[in-house]
Amino acid sequence: MPPDSSNALTLGEGVYISPDARIHPSTRGTRIIIGAHTQIYDFVCIRAVGGAGDLVMGEHCYINPHCVMFTGNGITLGDYVLLAPGVMLMPANHAFGRRDIPVRHQGFLESKGGIFIEDDVWIGANSVILDGTHIGKGAIIAAGSVVRGQVPPYEIWGGTLAVKIKSRPA
Repeated sequence: MPPDSSNALTLGEGVYISPDARIHPSTRGTRIIIGAHTQIYDFVCIRAVGGAGDLVMGEHCYINPHCVMFTGNGITLGDYVLLAPGVMLMPANHAFGRRDIPVRHQGFLESKGGIFIEDDVWIGANSVILDGTHIGKGAIIAAGSVVRGQVPPYEIWGGTLAVKIKSRPA
């Protein structure tokens, strides 16, 4: 992790970050705040890209190996949030409205609200949480799920199925 001279990275008391984790600081002033006693393990990647939102983690969160968080339009984790290995938090979407310009050069779509995960949530391995998601307190997301939208408190959700959505505009 490179040294931080802009105060964009704030660590609470007793935070553990594996030497094999990577936190890439923002070039646009995005804040990354990690609450007290949170643990971030091997090969976690946190990048301030894809928007102007902050990443704010509560206390006693547990981020397992190979999780990826792109700050995008913002990520908020409550206290005692558990991310199993390979979870991806992706609160940003590439623009794709033109075929004459590579998607990479079209920028990003407007925010759908970022990602907000309340206290005591467990997200199963290899799940993907998308922009505009709000997961209520005590909810559980099954392994391999793709989530966007509202998940009420204390419910268990899971599933994914890839289907054609539409063709790109001409």
